[in-house]
Amino acid sequence: MQTGFFLNELMQPVQTFIAAGQTVVFATPSGKAPTADQKSNDVSFWGGDEKARQESLALLATLKLTSKSDSPAISFAQVQKIGYDKFDAVFVPGGHIPMQDLLKDKQLGQLLTNFHEKGKVTGFTCHGTIAMLSTIPDARGFVSALESGKQPAAPANWIYKGYKVTAFTDAEEEQAKGFLGGGHMKLFPQDGLTAAGANFSEAKPWSENVIENREVISGQNPQSAKAVAVAMLAKLK
Repeated sequence: MQTGFFLNELMQPVQTFIAAGQTVVFATPSGKAPTADQKSNDVSFWGGDEKARQESLALLATLKLTSKSDSPAISFAQVQKIGYDKFDAVFVPGGHIPMQDLLKDKQLGQLLTNFHEKGKVTGFTCHGTIAMLSTIPDARGFVSALESGKQPAAPANWIYKGYKVTAFTDAEEEQAKGFLGGGHMKLFPQDGLTAAGANFSEAKPWSENVIENREVISGQNPQSAKAVAVAMLAKLK
């Protein structure tokens, strides 16, 4: 299944951060240019506002983020080399791609653990919230067990245990099955986060829902992306 980041889930927050005077650094596991999920290039994800969609696409083009030769994206290793203390906040957008790599990426887990220990603003939207699992010591084994249909014990001393969070819900997954074009997901965010020990909160499907608990701010779906960014900025003040 070809996938990538959801356009509005990345670009609406990026636009919000830049408008507030923030410097945005883009990072991927290996530093390769990220890929946008072309199915997310639908005006409905901007609430039917075509002008807003075009503004997001224009900024994406200006940033050259998805350019294979000129993307400004750096690797998680480079972020660590620069120093986690140089960054005020971290934001993980959704799209189905976090379900393939971010949820078990050790370097992302190190970054999130550092931010957790220092109480630094940490934001997620939609499927991006599953990246919290990367902080589990044996994230790969835990995720593999879940994907194979097993029910592993919740990891002991998980740093986000008991956190109230939200992500794309099981109900929304069922309603969005046609969006995958015949593809199949081995694990849903709600199930993975709950199994790990998070306190999952859900609102009506496709409604804006942002949950703030300690340093973590999470949004349920594409409709919540901009509100997550606004909440993150408020917490940074």
